[in-house]
Amino acid sequence: MSNRLANEDSPYLQQHKDNPVDWWPWCDEAFQKAEAENKAIFISIGYSSCHWCHVMEEKVFQNQECAKILNENFIAIKVDREERPDIDKYYQKVYRLLNNRTGGWPTSIFCTPQNKPFYAGTYIPPESHSGSIEGMGFKEITQIIATKVKAMDPKLLKMLQR
Repeated sequence: MSNRLANEDSPYLQQHKDNPVDWWPWCDEAFQKAEAENKAIFISIGYSSCHWCHVMEEKVFQNQECAKILNENFIAIKVDREERPDIDKYYQKVYRLLNNRTGGWPTSIFCTPQNKPFYAGTYIPPESHSGSIEGMGFKEITQIIATKVKAMDPKLLKMLQR
């Protein structure tokens, strides 16, 4: 079964059209849905010839458990950096600000339902490897974020972000 990327022109987005992740292309509707449903946003930026982008697709985005967590708790947005260099440039700056170092691809950005970035990574393996946040796996990170976002009062969040 194809997701929303099936109708996109980008070869990179087409590579993800059969992932079990309910991907959205970059569009206003995705951000509106996140805010209306009080769901965190996961933005994945990559390109078709990126080795680690393919590894993340195989290990994470084709993983049924990872996809289930994303689909139930996040609005997942896939971006082709070659098609949207403006978006890539912005989130590379976000990555640099949050991590105090340059990023890379895939770029993995987690945002509030109001699209305020708060965590940025590159390739995130499906399983945790150590006790530090650097070693946290995708399943653990997404479960923690989903729990925290569900516990937040959406009205309070809107007031704080004005």
